Amino acid sequence: MKTGIVILVILLILALVLGSAYVGRRNQMAIKREAVNAAWSQVDVVLQRRADLIPNLVETVKGYAVQEQVVYGEIARARSALLGASTPAEKIAANGQLDSALGRLLVIVENYPQLKSNENFMRLQDELAGTENRIAIERRNYNQAVQDYNTYISLFPNSLVASMAGFTRNDAYFKTEPGARQAPKVNFDYPKSPGAETPAPAKPAPTPAPAHP
Repeated sequence: MKTGIVILVILLILALVLGSAYVGRRNQMAIKREAVNAAWSQVDVVLQRRADLIPNLVETVKGYAVQEQVVYGEIARARSALLGASTPAEKIAANGQLDSALGRLLVIVENYPQLKSNENFMRLQDELAGTENRIAIERRNYNQAVQDYNTYISLFPNSLVASMAGFTRNDAYFKTEPGARQAPKVNFDYPKSPGAETPAPAKPAPTPAPAHP
């Protein structure tokens, strides 16, 4: 009888320890998941801010380069996809397209020196540059929060708790692919590098003299 009571007490204590560990780890996962959501909210705000600046920027550039309709169309489609996206993964994908389209727009600006002295354009330049810096910061913070969450739920025995409690890996993060490791730099002061000297054409090889018999 006493042995049975001892065993029962041990089992109760073990259940309490395991239950407490389960609840503690589950709560920690919930905290980390909310940290990811909070970080994403900050990213979303700055992405929306840039999306709001783009129409005015494009209209200003159009005043000097109206013929660049292909680039303007790419920007419009990417911006529309960003505003219409409903999940972080969709917004991240649309943001990548917008980064690429904006990069091509900045190449166009290089060919129009008068545009860079336009007062409205200079104001938009400053606002967009500040927004791009915020995007880079908030994007890095978000990626760190996602990495922290994913790492925590993948560790044993956290992985068991995550499986039972329904916490899954979050793969909606900004990937640092080659050539896209940073947000595109918004810099409209393009220094003109001195052109490389054109090499002189090579002199034709002398015609060999005919062999004498």
